Amino acid sequence: MREYVGNLHMHTTTSDGHGTHDEVADAGIRAGLDFIVVTDHNTLPAEFEGYHYRGYRRILRLIGQEVHDVERLPERSHLLIYGAHENLVKYADRPQVLIHEVRKRGGLSFLAHPHDCGVPQFNQPELSWDNWEVENYTGIEIWNFMTSYKCLVRSRAHAVFYGLFPSRIRRGPDPKLLERWDRMLSSGRRIVAIGNADAHALPVHLGPLRRTIFPYAWLFKAVNTHVLVDEPLSGEAPDDRERILEAIGRGRCFVGYDLPINTRGFMFSAHSENGKAIMGDRLQYRLGVTLQVTTPLTARIRIIHAGRVAREWPATQHAVHSIVEPGAYRVEAALLRTGGEAVPWIFSNPIYVEHA
Repeated sequence: MREYVGNLHMHTTTSDGHGTHDEVADAGIRAGLDFIVVTDHNTLPAEFEGYHYRGYRRILRLIGQEVHDVERLPERSHLLIYGAHENLVKYADRPQVLIHEVRKRGGLSFLAHPHDCGVPQFNQPELSWDNWEVENYTGIEIWNFMTSYKCLVRSRAHAVFYGLFPSRIRRGPDPKLLERWDRMLSSGRRIVAIGNADAHALPVHLGPLRRTIFPYAWLFKAVNTHVLVDEPLSGEAPDDRERILEAIGRGRCFVGYDLPINTRGFMFSAHSENGKAIMGDRLQYRLGVTLQVTTPLTARIRIIHAGRVAREWPATQHAVHSIVEPGAYRVEAALLRTGGEAVPWIFSNPIYVEHA
């Protein structure tokens, strides 16, 4: 099993970002990412897809899109689309049709920043997802770093402070969004979770001060999606694209806040008499299941089942828990700081446990 780290939500000068495609890819290399997916608004510049090289280092650059109805104000219900190979903006005003068209083309669809916050001080509207009756989408973006920023801003002073000191943003996924996700999982739905930067590299002018806040390379060291694939990437872009997207579609991934401590090496697995499963897999059993969790550093580990904490370890790096109840089990890990602060760190996708 190989782990690759990427970011699946960013914008270039093709839409409302402030870096070119090559600048964004260079930033991904500097941040140590293995792949990125550019998701400009309502456009699909597929000619930029492929491996990007900077010296002896490379990054797999994929091209997706973020589709939304520009005639709707505010422009809510944004959909991230990967692997559809066609600009689907003509379906933007009909979210369920849009999701269906993505599936028909073999693509993946994720609800972008589904619980967003407005920033009226800067005329930034709330861009939440508001059509929860839709079905058959792949998953949801449970952690969007720029949404975390927006939800902390209550004044211009807040905006300046967190813009200048972004490492102070330690707000994890919205608890209400996690509750919604758990309800969907408990109902038997397979909903894949991802986490991203939503990077734009925003230029700010404060009198004589000119600065880019949240530059690409910095954001790419913050909230990322870690993907587990069976075989190493080959260096052939079409094949590697399919490997990465297939793993994401299956939920073989987890969301990591890599800024304080990189989350590479996290593992969540389940074991029964029928074999082993990892995130995104189904596992059948008759006698029982053993869940195993490993984190790169000592953390507070919680196993979540049906929206409740099935087991918690206040401070450990390795956790083992036996279960007999079927359902979707996922993991949350928090870094422990001096003074007792628990910083949101890792959010796994579920393992789906079933009676044989």
